[in-house]
Amino acid sequence: MLYPIYIHPGNATEAHGVTLPDFPGCFSAADDWEAIPAAVQETIELWFEGEDIEVPDPTPLETLARDDAYEGGVWMLVDIDTTRLTGPSKRINLTVPVGALRTIDAAARVHHESRSAFLTRAGLALARREQNQ
Repeated sequence: MLYPIYIHPGNATEAHGVTLPDFPGCFSAADDWEAIPAAVQETIELWFEGEDIEVPDPTPLETLARDDAYEGGVWMLVDIDTTRLTGPSKRINLTVPVGALRTIDAAARVHHESRSAFLTRAGLALARREQNQ
């Protein structure tokens, strides 16, 4: 899933600092721009380790870009493997009408998710909404 991150560019003696708005209190750093995605993935996995918390949905980048708290840096979208944050998975079989499956797959592509990740996120969102009614 694509998450926005805010980068405070480093220099020859300082690493690039990374703020992860959707993960409060979670920060990362990397010496090279190319190393940022892997550093962010590792940091988020450590942030979740031993915690019983839900993976947040990404905040739209256009919302964060208007926030005055973020100045002097640049935004980047990083593809976070959220399946590595919630523990082991269990394979199941589903029967879904072909038309519905096409719609689900198209929506998953828009969100840069696998079919499984999209269905899990959608199912959890519905279950949570119904629990809060």
